Amino acid sequence: MSLITQSAVDIAREIKSGAISATEVAQAALARAQALDPKVNAFTKITEARALADAAAVDASIARGEDIGPLAGVPYAVKNLFDIEGITTLAGSKIEADNAPAEADCFAVAQLKAAGGVCIGALNMDEYAYGFTTENTHYGPSRNPHDLARSAGGSSGGSGAAVAAGIVPITLGTDTNGSIRVPASLNGIFGLKPTYGRLSRAGSIAFVPSLDHIGPFARTVADLAIAYDVMQGRDAQDAGQVSRAAEPVTAALDHGIDGLRFGRLGGYFDQPLSDAARSAVGRVSAALKAATVASPEITAAGRSAAFVITGVEGAGQHRAHLRQRRADMEPLSRDRLLAGALIPAEWYQHALKVRALWRAAMAELFRDYDVLIAPATAVPAQPIGQEMLELGGQTMPLRPAFGLFTQPITCIGLPVLAVPLQNAEGKLPIGVQLIAAPWREDLLVRTAAALEAQGLCRAPIAPAFQD
Repeated sequence: MSLITQSAVDIAREIKSGAISATEVAQAALARAQALDPKVNAFTKITEARALADAAAVDASIARGEDIGPLAGVPYAVKNLFDIEGITTLAGSKIEADNAPAEADCFAVAQLKAAGGVCIGALNMDEYAYGFTTENTHYGPSRNPHDLARSAGGSSGGSGAAVAAGIVPITLGTDTNGSIRVPASLNGIFGLKPTYGRLSRAGSIAFVPSLDHIGPFARTVADLAIAYDVMQGRDAQDAGQVSRAAEPVTAALDHGIDGLRFGRLGGYFDQPLSDAARSAVGRVSAALKAATVASPEITAAGRSAAFVITGVEGAGQHRAHLRQRRADMEPLSRDRLLAGALIPAEWYQHALKVRALWRAAMAELFRDYDVLIAPATAVPAQPIGQEMLELGGQTMPLRPAFGLFTQPITCIGLPVLAVPLQNAEGKLPIGVQLIAAPWREDLLVRTAAALEAQGLCRAPIAPAFQD
């Protein structure tokens, strides 16, 4: 295996030791992206000039004896919903392509750069982050590296595909209703949606302000933890960020899981599952000796509340586009936003009350359990272009079905780490959600690290893309 396809931890160590330069790593990453991206369509822009300049700056800092940070020379890429200095933030949209390039990096990208990371590009996504398959009309579908005929998930599909294909070890994505956890599940990698308000969203295009989260993808838990820690920090530009001191989780990697209480969510989370998903949840639950826990009766109502909140707030963000440039919008996103614009205000107010009750019900469970376990997706990756899903004797629309188990959890802002199980169905991976109480990302990292150490949850590069 070449260095470029190894973990961020290994790459940074080799660069800091002088065994290889950041410039050499950046050149290798750029070459790999140019060679492989035509297959997966993960990138909307490869930022060659920036990558080489950032890498040269890392090399210069190391030559001066400076500690450049934990991501010294590590290549990464960012969902094209975030501002990257010098390029236009597309948000998967034809409309945004008319805008001028961003004048500065958003907070999260600036944090990654300050830690020594080298940005090599911007990543494909569903338009305005409204979707679960990244079948983008304007920029084409992102393809799953495990089977190029299948979806990489969404809306952060490019972020998931780039990591699974071994183009970069770390990417940045967003999650409003499952857009980190769904691609993590379908691409067989780790994905972290932190507590709502933990990481700054400033410099990103909002979708649903009361549900939007940002977070990292990676192939190892250590890489995921480092990327998350690096992005912590108070950002005065984000009025929605919760004022809370940074709480690094990297130290939790070696703490083990002795004394932690695990529960497998049943009830709502037992509804139609593929054999692959059911097996994955069962294997993780058995490894953690989890008790079965009945999910609160209000869970389904919590998901319904998320639908209403998404429709109303999403339509509010894009009202001008709906009025002035409907023909230029992705049809599926446009139609859902139009529907959201028609939702009565009373429904939205009721949805907020349901969300509060749902949050309180889940808080009760965390009195008895530290980490809860649930499916991430009901099925592995499905063929690009598929519209309907047959599951458990039911026929349902495919796209919303991908959010069946992620959407309720996002609605109340809980931290979730998606862990991958490989070869769950044929050659396809699938993920499982680990869920904790607010601000307990450390418990998720401890649990995921233990599962990784057991060899149960791991994220190798997709076989066709291995060296």
